[in-house]
Amino acid sequence: MPIVVQKYGGSSVADVARIGQVADRVAATKAAGKDVVVVVSAMGDTTDDLLALARRVSANPARRELDMLLSAGERISMALLSMALNARDVPAVSFTGSQSGIVTNDAHTSARIVEVRPFRVQDELARGKVVIVAGYQGVSYKREVTTLGRGGSDTTAVALAAALDAEACEIYSDVAGVYTADPRVVPDARRLAELSYEEMQELAESGAKVLNAQAVEFAKERGIALYARATAGGPGETVVRKLPPRAPGRVVGVASEKGLVLVSLASADAADELLAFCDESSVCGKELLVRHGATSSLGSLVISLENVHGFDAFKDALLARLGERVSIREAVGAVSLIGAGINQTFHNWRRAEAIVAGLGCPRWGASTSSFRISFLLPESHVEAAVRALHEGLVTEGRSERSPLD
Repeated sequence: MPIVVQKYGGSSVADVARIGQVADRVAATKAAGKDVVVVVSAMGDTTDDLLALARRVSANPARRELDMLLSAGERISMALLSMALNARDVPAVSFTGSQSGIVTNDAHTSARIVEVRPFRVQDELARGKVVIVAGYQGVSYKREVTTLGRGGSDTTAVALAAALDAEACEIYSDVAGVYTADPRVVPDARRLAELSYEEMQELAESGAKVLNAQAVEFAKERGIALYARATAGGPGETVVRKLPPRAPGRVVGVASEKGLVLVSLASADAADELLAFCDESSVCGKELLVRHGATSSLGSLVISLENVHGFDAFKDALLARLGERVSIREAVGAVSLIGAGINQTFHNWRRAEAIVAGLGCPRWGASTSSFRISFLLPESHVEAAVRALHEGLVTEGRSERSPLD
């Protein structure tokens, strides 16, 4: 039978009633003649609660022990969903990441999948069972429990779909696909019927939460189409797949994120030492700029707090090591316009720059790529910038832009 991989996010399994709804959907898929593998996230805010608990014990918990702790959240979800399915007379079995053959490197709290050995999953599918897999986690080649970073359950689902040669990888959340902006910020945001891998990856990297950027990268490498749907059902979805090139210059959507830190360099010899310190601390940056021959700031590094466990300890150690050669600005946000060939001319840049300038807020930096225009702003101005940019560059001329439902 054809294999379908379904992933359900934390909001989809937030309580017993919602787990029951997921079990009903999975049972219906099984009854339709499909073999089903389900990947689940931790229930609701479980991961955040576990992180808060760890920080009550230690200001700077060991990353290995964080992985041991945080991986427990998905194990709870997988066991409860398996119980719910068995109670509905749908045979099911749950596996941890390691039991399902998810092999990673040894980067605790931010591991990457290097291989999938789904032998036990295949055996149970052959026995007619639904297989429930704990997302977000795996086992390193050192046989250590690892986690994949925020949104890692998406990557688990895509990796399993590739290894199992599944016919579809379905990502379920509380929204019916990917929108031109966060509907909670922009009420008239519209759902996109389809996106290219590159556009979706840029949206995810820039703060869109529906799909994980690493998962999209994985899907692109293996040619797997992703279907983003609402757990509650109903019409509509967003399909992410390889698409013919769009006419350049179209703005697909606006993404944003908060919780960023801007580290500015004030010394020519600070860049290498800053990056070495980040590597030693297992902290990765989102964007790096280094200028040579400048007389003022020589560059900057943008860091997301999502990638830093124990930021206060990291900041204190960084300042102790580099002193006045760096400055740190917190409460930074970013707003990004996304679209294929967005910078083929400077029209979009000039329009966006004028809109952001009109907000009257500080601007701490801007950057571009072939798919993106981004601005660094105070967190308090992010929503206003999203609404203004969406109105000026997405809503206006919508009929000429990416396909919408």
